[in-house]
Amino acid sequence: MIRINEVKLPLDHDEMALKDVVISKLGITQDQLVHIHVFKRGYDARKRNDIVLIYTLDIHLKNVDEKQLLNTFENDHQIKETPDTRYHYVAKAPPNLPHRPVVIGMGPCGLFTGLILAQMGFKPLILERGKSVHERAKDTFRFWRTRELNTESNVQFGEGGAGTFSDGKLYSQVKDPRFLGLKVKEEFVAAGAPSEIIYLSKPHIGTYKLVTMVEKMRSKIIELGGEIRFETRVDEINIENKKVTGVTLSTGEFIASAHVALAIGHSARDTVQMLHDKGVYLEAQSFSVGFRIEHKQETIDKARFGQNAGHPLLGAADYKLVHHCKNGRSVYSFCMCPGGVVVAATSELESVVTNGMSQYSRSERNANSAIVVGLSPEDFDNDPLKGIALQRELERNAYILGGSNYDAPAQCVGDFLKNKKSGALGEIEPSYKPNVKMTDLSASLPHYAIEAIREALPAFNKKINGFSGPDSLLTGVETRTSSPVQIKRGKDFQSINTQGLYPAGEGAGYAGGILSAGIDGIKVAEAIALDMLKG
Repeated sequence: MIRINEVKLPLDHDEMALKDVVISKLGITQDQLVHIHVFKRGYDARKRNDIVLIYTLDIHLKNVDEKQLLNTFENDHQIKETPDTRYHYVAKAPPNLPHRPVVIGMGPCGLFTGLILAQMGFKPLILERGKSVHERAKDTFRFWRTRELNTESNVQFGEGGAGTFSDGKLYSQVKDPRFLGLKVKEEFVAAGAPSEIIYLSKPHIGTYKLVTMVEKMRSKIIELGGEIRFETRVDEINIENKKVTGVTLSTGEFIASAHVALAIGHSARDTVQMLHDKGVYLEAQSFSVGFRIEHKQETIDKARFGQNAGHPLLGAADYKLVHHCKNGRSVYSFCMCPGGVVVAATSELESVVTNGMSQYSRSERNANSAIVVGLSPEDFDNDPLKGIALQRELERNAYILGGSNYDAPAQCVGDFLKNKKSGALGEIEPSYKPNVKMTDLSASLPHYAIEAIREALPAFNKKINGFSGPDSLLTGVETRTSSPVQIKRGKDFQSINTQGLYPAGEGAGYAGGILSAGIDGIKVAEAIALDMLKG
């Protein structure tokens, strides 16, 4: 097959346009063209009233010498041979394994670590401190309604991980020469995701679809010989002579294993403390803090798409913003949720944490995203535990500012820019549940972060008209953008000072979203499998 990249066509092109452009670019006849497969479709909305679609196409031909044809386009970066995008398993389990690999955590990374190990025949044991995704959803929605928090079953902990209660975005900027991201998306489609996620440049799934998909993927792991234990917290990684020997559960049970994947997510702070106490090498890592900002979705649609707002191929508009401030900080939008809601995402008592969530339809009235300020390890003395301590301090301050009942502190953007306490809401109706309390957010973050956000918001308004409008709503605080910790690993994916321990995913500092976490899970599964085959 032949791949053609960067095919640009008008937003409302007719059905024959793709065929016409392929025939023209390749210099072939209509009879020689068998089929056009859309590998990827995105759009360029920089000119909002002249939006173009951008395709990557794989072309099936007949009666054509493809090698000879490709030679004529040797210097054309747009036209190349279609690469092999199939996933190839790196190992197959022998009949008699001395032990089974253990996977700690069942977020996207742990899920794919377990799935790939199971598909290779290694029958993994997956240990998840939270509940199954269905029961976890009940606990999460109950907290939003009643303020009754289950610290082991919430937005952060449980089957599916934090990404389950999000927009379900499936795009990433990680380098992926082996097309592992495609394997992740193909498994999601097999579990019930819309097939369009394979080719859209910015695919998403949404919470409700993710819940049922995770359940189907769990069933596949079990069918392949894997075992999954919910409400099973690992309290100790057992290490002898710098080698993992197994894990000890909160019940006191010991499970022997020489291969343990650590896919704990970015909020398992007690586990990080345990690893530190055991001497596993950790480093402080940059993370970001800030607020959620809400606008009417129609405001974002109009600003981004102009007269094309509402077009079915575009859907609800998103955005990506960044501003470099005079004080040396960078402020950027993060985890933008079109047509979504702001959710309560704490996992600890007497703390307030916000996140964003959308359903597949993205049909809620508001758009929201995090507006966050980057922190470097120097901000917390290059101490990973001090990074966690800073997160906790900000979350507990937000709890107090919100009225000490899990309501979130909020402020209208106009008042925030004037350094004036908000007494009432403007036109934006907050989506956060249980509720918000109007206040002054300047006390909720370090002064340099407040200063940076105050500078950035008017700059963002120049890119998206209405962004810093007086009634736009800020809700605090967003602190779990990523882990403050990196659990260092080598090229063999094992901890640099603990053999048999495989730090993985977002909690270990190697991913930043559902897709990248799934990709990292595949890589870790492969590393474990290959090491187990060594004997």
